[in-house]
Amino acid sequence: MIKNRKVGIIGAGAVGASAAFALAVMGTCKEIVLFDIAEGVAQGKAIDIEQATHYSTKPTRITAAQTPADVKDCDIVVITAGVPRKGDMTREDLLMINAKIIKSVTEDIMKYSPDAIIISVSNPLDVMTYTIGQITGWERNRIIGMAGALDGSRMAYQIRKKLGYGAARVGALVIGDHGENMIPIPQKANIGDVPLTDLLSKEDMEDIIERTKNGGAEIVGHLKTSGYYAPGRAIAYMVEAILNDSKAVVSSSVILNGEYGHSDVCVGVPVVLGARGIETIVEMNLDNDLKEKFNISVKTVKNGIEILEKNNFFN
Repeated sequence: MIKNRKVGIIGAGAVGASAAFALAVMGTCKEIVLFDIAEGVAQGKAIDIEQATHYSTKPTRITAAQTPADVKDCDIVVITAGVPRKGDMTREDLLMINAKIIKSVTEDIMKYSPDAIIISVSNPLDVMTYTIGQITGWERNRIIGMAGALDGSRMAYQIRKKLGYGAARVGALVIGDHGENMIPIPQKANIGDVPLTDLLSKEDMEDIIERTKNGGAEIVGHLKTSGYYAPGRAIAYMVEAILNDSKAVVSSSVILNGEYGHSDVCVGVPVVLGARGIETIVEMNLDNDLKEKFNISVKTVKNGIEILEKNNFFN
């Protein structure tokens, strides 16, 4: 159960800092501790964010960890650490580099916050979430990948743009991997209590699917870097659901154990988030088309896992 409402964030870059800022403004936590390997980054952002809490309804203590040992006794630890793909780096190179970073971070969490729930944000997200599960050996309800919370918000954005109304009343669902084979499902979306299928044509919904899948790339095209406000807010939403035991339904990357016909893989599906982390995995009925897309998405994640296994990473 939740004890201290203390959240650790490993990686105080744009995404990690945005998550900390969102949580601080919301007044969700009693304490947030930031850690980053870049000297001064966590310290400077902790000061800046805590100064911003002067205008929040609830006080939040923001501290900077000097070492991984200072990220201790957390109820939730968010991992955003990792490196982006650069130059002639292959996908296999990137996987191995980030997996080694995640292994080190995860071992620190196990040592200093052994009762924590982990929210994985580092890319490739589904493979890294699986990696955390393998390293910890913890119950799968405590290992959660932030995927559909972000992709769903991007889908809701596209729906609002298409309709011109429905802000804060859009229900949107994205399953599958957090990558090119993600599966937005507009036919299961709604505006208030009205199904989206009653409001938009099939062509409009196909356009929403493509724009959602390319939502991150669109931001990169403008900023020359990936987005961070939306991921930060998505992380904060998940943290709040766990700390408040709100039983919120949100798509997240989780380790499957027979659900949807798959096991020993991490992929995005709807779950209920509460004080235990994943309270329930929601199994939807998928038609043949969605099943085929889901199987392709799962295969994409398994390909990444196989790269780690081929390199004897888990031995």
